[in-house]
Amino acid sequence: MATTELVSELKRWCRGEGLDETYALMTIVPEEVEIHEVEETLETIKSLGRVRVRGRNFSARLNQRMVLCESRETVKEESVPPEVKPADGGEAWPVIIIGKAQAAAEEFNSKLKGLLQAEGKTMEDLQSLFPSTPPPTSSTESILRAVGDLLDKTTKPADGGSYGRLRMFSGALPTPPGEEPFDHWLEQAWLLVEETECSDREKRRRLIGSLKGPALEIVKAVRHANPDASPKECLEALESVFGSAESGDDLYFAFRLMQQQKGEKLSDFLRRLERSLAKVIQRGGLPASCMDRARLEQLLRGAIASDLMLIQLRLRERKAAPPNFLQLLTEIRAEEEYESSRKKLSASVHQVHVNPEVDTRKLRSRA
Repeated sequence: MATTELVSELKRWCRGEGLDETYALMTIVPEEVEIHEVEETLETIKSLGRVRVRGRNFSARLNQRMVLCESRETVKEESVPPEVKPADGGEAWPVIIIGKAQAAAEEFNSKLKGLLQAEGKTMEDLQSLFPSTPPPTSSTESILRAVGDLLDKTTKPADGGSYGRLRMFSGALPTPPGEEPFDHWLEQAWLLVEETECSDREKRRRLIGSLKGPALEIVKAVRHANPDASPKECLEALESVFGSAESGDDLYFAFRLMQQQKGEKLSDFLRRLERSLAKVIQRGGLPASCMDRARLEQLLRGAIASDLMLIQLRLRERKAAPPNFLQLLTEIRAEEEYESSRKKLSASVHQVHVNPEVDTRKLRSRA
């Protein structure tokens, strides 16, 4: 049963990653195992050829990772062992593939559930007819059973809501395909750390699960120095290495020099200001309590191509009680839409006025 659930998970994962099932396999490894170790170990199965890791998910219950891999050669059920031994001689890793036997078992499981539903019965009713399941006979079977139980539970929404998965970041330059630039990745990572309702331990694991290469080495060094380092400390260490070296004062000075570019809409200029201001606040260049006032002041100072719109929005008169970012953006976009509609209407009216002039000339010639 557990194996069938794992095959189902592998199929869903393949669809999500756009991976051909005939070249896909999954293994379960300890948390500290590196990507290159997974690839090198699976490549000892000669029938697979070259193997590349395509994704990783961490299981808090097992304290291990589920790793999605792609092989160069077609995965053949008869030539892939159920488990593989790592090079360091540790405990064997289970290998899950979408073989014909497992696909048939999955199909049977689906038909069985449909039959039970039609009869108004449940799997518990069926299990009560049989003696209790014997204990697992190996550590691999224990892992498969535990992961199957975990997958059953994760089909229901977890308490506290769900949150997105961070994309991979390595710190390599230029940014490899499939990875986010550091600034974009860091914004998502801070959202994970500050907004999600889960333990620091789980947040740290999710951060580590999105790292590889030089970036992973930095966090490992932080944890080596302090095994209880918080997710915030991990992010601060990454930012000190891969982020800008400018101080909060330097960033604030650059923020105060920002101006609207030629052809740039006021709403786009506001968004650009906001990204810069967020970095200023994060680096301590300005107290968060002064954020709304600083944003409005720089918008008034730097919006050199939108004087009329600033007057219409009466923003200068509101400096004593400045709106927040979302209020300001909403008002500006509404004004931009109104101005765009007015221009379209003016163009239509101008076309309508041209035709009567033509008709008048025709009438005069006839007279």
